[in-house]
Formats: sequence, structure tokens, C-alpha cells
Amino acid sequence: MRPDKYRIDVKVKTAYVDSQSDPKTDRYVFAYTVTIHNLGSASARLLARHWIITDARNQVQEVKGDGVVGEQPYLPPGGTFEYTSGTVIPTPVGMMGGSYIMQADDGTEFKAEIPVFTLSTPRTLH
Repeated sequence: MRPDKYRIDVKVKTAYVDSQSDPKTDRYVFAYTVTIHNLGSASARLLARHWIITDARNQVQEVKGDGVVGEQPYLPPGGTFEYTSGTVIPTPVGMMGGSYIMQADDGTEFKAEIPVFTLSTPRTLH
């Protein structure tokens, strides 16, 4: 097996959703847009997700489930899938990261790491 056969690149952009947040009740809503790009030579389907969400109080939420936004996208070599979702945390700053379970056409399952990224309200971090 060539090491580059199963290569998935994950990039994330975040946005604070002021209109749905309520700092007075410790509710901070963030949207995140994920771009998944198959850099490998094997086609693969995203089967499941595993998120680890940590707030500024070091409280951890784990989210596991099938697919993303109700889909199990199929990515041929060079293929890209993008989706937007959201999360709610009780602090103005937090972190997210995790992994996707992917399955290649030959049945091989492998993990695609989601790099840790910061959730932050405007003007909180410089």
C-alpha cells in the first residue's frame, strides 16, 4: 500500500454567529465550514465523524455520528466536499478537532484527521 493512497486534507473556517448567541446566558454559537479534499489515489466515502469540542473552562463535549450534515459524501481522487455546520459552547473561546472515518472502494477504513481549530468571538483573541 502506497502511503499517499489514502490522503484526505481537511480545512476549516469558523464564524461567530452573533444573532444566535446570548453572552448573558453563556451561549456562544459558532458556524464552521469544512472543506474535505481527497489528495490520495483511492476514492473514499466519509462514513462517520468524531468531534472533540473543548470550551475555555476545559469542559469537553464529544460528538460522534454517521456522516456529516445527513450525508456520507463520496470523494474520488481530487474530489472535494464542503459543508457548513455549527456548535454552541458556554464560553467566548473554545477549540474543536477530531477525525472522520473514511472507507476506500477496496473496503479499507482509515482516519482523516481534522486539525484542531479555535472558536473565538470577535476581538477576544489577537
